Amino acid sequence: MSDEILDYLVIGAGPAGLQMGRHLKEAGRAYLIVEAGPGAGTSFTVFPRHRTLISSNKPHTGSDDPEFNLRMDWNSVLSDDPDLLFTRYTDEYFPPAREYVRYLEDFAKASELRIAYGTRITSVDRDGDFVATDEHGVTYRARRVVSATGVAQRPNVPPIEGIELAEQYATVSVDRRDFVNQRVLIIGAGNSAFETAENLIPTAAVIHVAARTGVKLAWKTHYVGHLRAVNNNFLDTYQLKSQNAILDGAVLKIERDGQGYRVAFSFVRADEIVKEIYYDRVICATGFRFDAEPYIGGAAPKMVIDDRFPEQTSEFESSSVPGLHFAGTITQQRDFKHGTSGFIHGFRYGVRALHRILERKYHGVEWPGTEHAGTPEAITAAILARVNRSSALWQQFDVIGDVVVADGDTARYYEELPVGFVHDQNFGQGKDTFVVTLEYGPDHDKVDPFDITVKRTRQNDAGAAFDAAYLHPVIRHWRGGEQLGEHHVAENLENEWDKPAAHVEPLVKFLAAQLT
Repeated sequence: MSDEILDYLVIGAGPAGLQMGRHLKEAGRAYLIVEAGPGAGTSFTVFPRHRTLISSNKPHTGSDDPEFNLRMDWNSVLSDDPDLLFTRYTDEYFPPAREYVRYLEDFAKASELRIAYGTRITSVDRDGDFVATDEHGVTYRARRVVSATGVAQRPNVPPIEGIELAEQYATVSVDRRDFVNQRVLIIGAGNSAFETAENLIPTAAVIHVAARTGVKLAWKTHYVGHLRAVNNNFLDTYQLKSQNAILDGAVLKIERDGQGYRVAFSFVRADEIVKEIYYDRVICATGFRFDAEPYIGGAAPKMVIDDRFPEQTSEFESSSVPGLHFAGTITQQRDFKHGTSGFIHGFRYGVRALHRILERKYHGVEWPGTEHAGTPEAITAAILARVNRSSALWQQFDVIGDVVVADGDTARYYEELPVGFVHDQNFGQGKDTFVVTLEYGPDHDKVDPFDITVKRTRQNDAGAAFDAAYLHPVIRHWRGGEQLGEHHVAENLENEWDKPAAHVEPLVKFLAAQLT
């Protein structure tokens, strides 16, 4: 056991852990990253199973603005080093996972981070400070713990009778030749299920995907965890009658039947009729859950969402264990199946926000901001300049926002605060506070963007901005916990909110009225 008491013990050296480590190092904090695997980004040596990422990689945007370019780069970890961008590693839009492992290893080395590899934490408890013990019996003491382990250690197994007979996505063979002429059932409706189905189309005789809640398409819902177009070729094989199908219903029971399995379904769209179907293989691809087992005693967090995630405050802190914070995909508990905190291009901004929260809470470092004149014109210029290039507001729509605090002749502009944190902390302390977000309309997931028979809000139409379904800026005025006004900036096809009549003048008018 070391006599050192760390400010922060960071568990996990994936993208979130590495970025947090870099922030802590730059701030001069006493930290250590512990990683179970032999190198950075160990989980990416296994997942996704078919070795192609579905996170966009677009090096060529036509812009030389690094902030804007991060909108199209879904893989880079945030730093101030332009050489540490993933877009330098490959031009592939959906890049190979091996390149991402190489990138994370290079990031860790270039950042000269303090990392203990081959260090699997088996227990985390607390006796005032946190005490973590690894598999070798070595203990580490820290005032605070940041868990950045992801959720891929444990599969999320649904409560189906006989589910133990199914093969798991994490371990099932990815060699399609092992499935020649077989009838295969895949349980799940997300990208892992359809990624698996896609791989088996050329060899399996029949593939059924059991989607209890139906299939949701990411291009329609704007939640990137729903089915992505790169994985939906299977839908063609279903609708064009190529022996495959999506079963909209619940799997009730799995029984062994000779060399195969007999599976009972209750079909949602057929009045809950129960039917039994025979399969040679059953694969469970229903996602993962946070592994809370090492957290014991006073460090055991309260779990939510069917015990899949630790419940968190707007400071990404356990609701039941003060000082236990979370970073990375675990933080999707805060915006589950709505925002992008479950993905690198979303949680990287959450990690930066968490670091600023920790600095403010424990080290007396105020949130960075810039000063502007307190006039409606100056505030409008600052807001529109940000929404036209910000990557954080773009990627973390409705979850992370900028905040303008107006105080007489001056206004302070703060970037990238979690919206929940702003309200919980009464950020602005009773002054005129404007929260700036990018948001879709409330019914955006019910709008078919390819249906030309449905009239939509006209581009650059300020009068119809409140009805906009597409991504657009929203500015809300708060004072002392009370919302006093709300303004929507009109849609624009190319997301350039700079037209004098459509965008600038209406916002100036709104701010002038609110500041009167």
